[in-house]
Amino acid sequence: MARATTPLAAELARRPVLLDGGLSNQLADQGCDLSGELWSARVLDEAPDQIEAAHTAYVRAGAEVLITASYQVSHEGFGRRGHTPAQVDRLLRRSVELADRAARTAPPGHPVWVAASVGPYGAVLADGSEYRGRYGLTVAELAAFHRPRVTALLAARPDVLALETVPDTDEAEALLRVVAGSGTPAWLSYTVEGDRTRAGQPLAEAFALAAEAPEVIAVGVNCCDPHDVAGAVRLAAACGKPVVAYPNDGSVWDAATRHWHAPETPAPWPVPAWRAAGARLIGGCCRVGPTAVAGLATALKP
Repeated sequence: MARATTPLAAELARRPVLLDGGLSNQLADQGCDLSGELWSARVLDEAPDQIEAAHTAYVRAGAEVLITASYQVSHEGFGRRGHTPAQVDRLLRRSVELADRAARTAPPGHPVWVAASVGPYGAVLADGSEYRGRYGLTVAELAAFHRPRVTALLAARPDVLALETVPDTDEAEALLRVVAGSGTPAWLSYTVEGDRTRAGQPLAEAFALAAEAPEVIAVGVNCCDPHDVAGAVRLAAACGKPVVAYPNDGSVWDAATRHWHAPETPAPWPVPAWRAAGARLIGGCCRVGPTAVAGLATALKP
């Protein structure tokens, strides 16, 4: 089975589409070492077959969109390990190629799109900054950081760019500046707390940034508490675009100990309510694995 041929935006206009789940938790379950600042990007560099295996696990669970392992990949982060810019570009392209290979294992009638992950600047700092934002950089400086990453990913021809886990409007503005005129569709998803970005800006204003961006085919939230999804989806829907929603399992990341603190009771996932509020692109983020994605596949069936 080849990759999906219908543009993702057209499919979202027709029906809900299922995203995959968390990559890092699946890699950990496969026995991969995620220690160090590079996190899952280390596996992309050292054991790419494990990345492909993780993507394939999600295809088997019913996922229709695979998010690449490029979230933590940057020229700065790998440069500290001695990689040249050309080597980093190859890693970024590799992330798309591995997702493409996994997509081609899907059975007939199961279209799969490849979304190239463009993670936030804070992920490169490896100190939990993606859950705070406000890095002290200007919009222009953030755009300069993201532009070479996006350029390398676009060269690998993904179906869509996932501008994900964005903690504040400055970074959103920078990312939208970088993708403007690229001709490649993108979704923009914030990580949020209540009705605000992690940096404290009102979500209605944050989502409005994408309303007039022709490249943006969906806007919403990811890597947040499931309790925050319904309200965020309603606010995002006001932009007039399809809404993307892929929360984590309700756990909280402790950057100091590099450990997730799970909630005492699992957070509810009222998927029908999310759909009713406007969610069209639905999946899971950190600590949401293939079993949960398979459950979502059942929930999203007509």
